[in-house]
Amino acid sequence: MSNKVVKFGGSSLADAKQFLKVADIIRSDSQRKYVVPSAPGKRFSDDIKVTDMLYSCCDLAGSGIDFSESFAKITERYNGIIKDLGIDFSLDEEFESIKAELKSRPARDFAASRGEYLNGKLLAAYLGFEFVDAGDIIVFDTNGNLMLDETIKRTRERLSKTEYAVIPGFYGKTTEGIVKTFSRGGSDVTGSIVARAVNADIYENWTDVSGFLVADPRVVENPDVINMITYKELRELSYMGATVLHEDAIFPVREAGIPINIRNTNKPQDDGTMIVSDDHDFNDETVPHTITGIAGRKGFSVINIEKAMMNSEKGFGMKVLKVLCDNDISFEHMPSGIDTMSVITDTESIKSVEDKIISQLRKEVNPDNLEIEHGIALLAVVGRRMKNTRGTVARLFASLAHARINVKMVDQGSSELNVIVGVNESDLNEAIRKIYDMFINSEKD
Repeated sequence: MSNKVVKFGGSSLADAKQFLKVADIIRSDSQRKYVVPSAPGKRFSDDIKVTDMLYSCCDLAGSGIDFSESFAKITERYNGIIKDLGIDFSLDEEFESIKAELKSRPARDFAASRGEYLNGKLLAAYLGFEFVDAGDIIVFDTNGNLMLDETIKRTRERLSKTEYAVIPGFYGKTTEGIVKTFSRGGSDVTGSIVARAVNADIYENWTDVSGFLVADPRVVENPDVINMITYKELRELSYMGATVLHEDAIFPVREAGIPINIRNTNKPQDDGTMIVSDDHDFNDETVPHTITGIAGRKGFSVINIEKAMMNSEKGFGMKVLKVLCDNDISFEHMPSGIDTMSVITDTESIKSVEDKIISQLRKEVNPDNLEIEHGIALLAVVGRRMKNTRGTVARLFASLAHARINVKMVDQGSSELNVIVGVNESDLNEAIRKIYDMFINSEKD
């Protein structure tokens, strides 16, 4: 039987007005059977998320300070939603139970999880769906690692007994019965797990944007929405900071071949972005441009090493990477030439050990020239169509050359799915705009 799992973010459930939108979306499609809610988010820019309010109460309780006044604001938030929805429902017992637990055992994971728990109870009552506590089906081991196979098994068994259910996101319990949360944004992961367990036809992730955008709207004015993107492309863009979806949420559904649809609660008529398997059969309508997306990130440094006859010196690269490994530094990219090697690293990780690394590299590989350059930004141009489109890289560099932007580094993966370009941090935004003009705006003309 067809079914959809739908997850709604905090902004989608911030107040009663948003609850009504969510209810309309769910009721408009009988296949939307399993609902995963987040805790209420911000109603306006200066508002406080319920999860942050719960953290505050927990910290006060842990310091032996009376938190009743702070907790009253949380009860007021939920009771306000209940009143505005006009339903005969009470969370008073749950409020008292949570306060008692915080007084006796002020654990931050427990405190944070209660926002989703309470919202799940409320949404289930409003929809007339069964409430399924995530603590009964999402399982972590004693070290706090998700036990995916056991979780899938429990979730599948539990949901086979109910046709329509609300399962709060963000948390589960360890095998010892202690509440454990995912990292922030973890409701996405819960939704993905539920979709995998019930073998959903689609996992709809409802948020406050109409899908992934080709570029950051803070850099490019009104960028296009990406209609369809593969998991691999998403991974490349997410690495550069293009985040709409919790990264861990991809894997459970990716393995099962279940597509994810990013939708906008405030614009349900928009199709959003469909995230599909890497072998999906695309056409020109779903992929109208040569590239899929552009994303960039600042905060990188380059270790530039020069040495004559480097290419004939066995173990040269291994020695360089061992120095980084010994200093607990990972590398991002490593473009090289016959007598040159550049290693891209995160600036924050290298700053405190910069002198030590230079000293060790001089000792280990005896370079002719060695320097570390900071203030580098990396941008990724991603798209599965680039591989079979002639002149893509030429157009990319032409757009940067016309803007007089100096390219510091180039790296292209073997899959030809993306091209990574290093530029000065001050040039990053302009580089993104010029590439967008070249590949998106010009292809519309």
